[in-house]
Amino acid sequence: MKRNSALKTLNPIIAILLVNQLLSGFFSGSMSHAAFEIRHEGGGIVLAIAILLHVILNWNWIKSSYFTKASPRKG
Repeated sequence: MKRNSALKTLNPIIAILLVNQLLSGFFSGSMSHAAFEIRHEGGGIVLAIAILLHVILNWNWIKSSYFTKASPRKG
């Protein structure tokens, strides 16, 4: 799978996982402990893995944006 195709798939998944984290955190009192563990804690692990994959796929952009020396200004 090409990098851009992977990102087009991964970005909505990250958005859905973020919404899951927010909603399960807000409504933690209305669900059982087992359901909370699956939705919030398990979802957090999956979200962390997805974000790590997102960073890996964007690493060249991150390097060029943050880890290169700025060229000296002329004038």
